[in-house]
Amino acid sequence: MEITSPCIKLCVMDERFGLCLGCGRTLDEIASWGALGEPARRALLPVLPERLAQLGTRKGRVRALAGALKAAE
Repeated sequence: MEITSPCIKLCVMDERFGLCLGCGRTLDEIASWGALGEPARRALLPVLPERLAQLGTRKGRVRALAGALKAAE
C-alpha cells in the first residue's frame, strides 16, 4: 500500500515559518509522516495549501529554493 504524501521533492525549509517550501510541512511532520496512520495524514493535507500561501507564490518559493541551493554550493 502506497503512503499518501504531499512531497514534491522540493525539500528546503523556510526559516521564517519553519515550513518546507515544497509541501508546507514542518520538520516534525516530515519526520513522523511514515509512522502516522493514513487518516492522520489525510487530515493534514487540507491545511498544507494554506501554509504554502503564507510562504508566498510558488514562483517566490522556487526563487527561495534557488537561493538556498546557490548558498549551499
